Amino acid sequence: MTHRPIIDISPALTPDIAVWPGDTPLSREVLCAVEGGATVTLSTLRATVHLGAHADGVNHYGGGTAGIETFPLERYLGPCHVVHARAERRAGGMRVGAADLEFSLDAIRHPRVLIHTGTFPNFTAWNSDFAGLDPALVDLLADRGVTLVGVDTPSVDVQESKDLPAHKRFLARGVSILEGLRLASVAAGEYELIALPLPLVGFDASPVRAVLRSLA
Repeated sequence: MTHRPIIDISPALTPDIAVWPGDTPLSREVLCAVEGGATVTLSTLRATVHLGAHADGVNHYGGGTAGIETFPLERYLGPCHVVHARAERRAGGMRVGAADLEFSLDAIRHPRVLIHTGTFPNFTAWNSDFAGLDPALVDLLADRGVTLVGVDTPSVDVQESKDLPAHKRFLARGVSILEGLRLASVAAGEYELIALPLPLVGFDASPVRAVLRSLA
């Protein structure tokens, strides 16, 4: 059997990880500990569900829609393209379009596309000038059978956006979203993606442990 190394594309979840301004940071309360004489260690986690690498539920951006548990798990498991974009940090955030991709959309063979922009380089230091996606790119990807798009930024829309046009196209086209991926050291190419969300019924997102493996 061929060994396929795992490439971890999930940022470490520590109390220092940056979250969207005003959202709930990660914290851990230790209820009891073996080191303190208890039989077991028990702890409580408190954090936004949009933490680190995470999958958005449609109820995050669409009123009257269902939670994260309703998307089929097949969306988050299987072959994918990792694509690099010619993106830059700029005030107000740029929107990545098809012309910015170092990849021809005609070459898409898999229903999952992960886009590396390099515009959110430090997961413990928030920067508001990260890139989002052009709504037209969402449509072009959906037209080619893409059912999941992942980004290496906190959002598929720029931070200052109020009407969330990219999210709206994801909603209209039924395409799933992964955000907060750690793609800085991942070469462009074809991989197997594994990024399963938790069955958090009714929740608007779920953290995922996103990893890649080569297809060979």
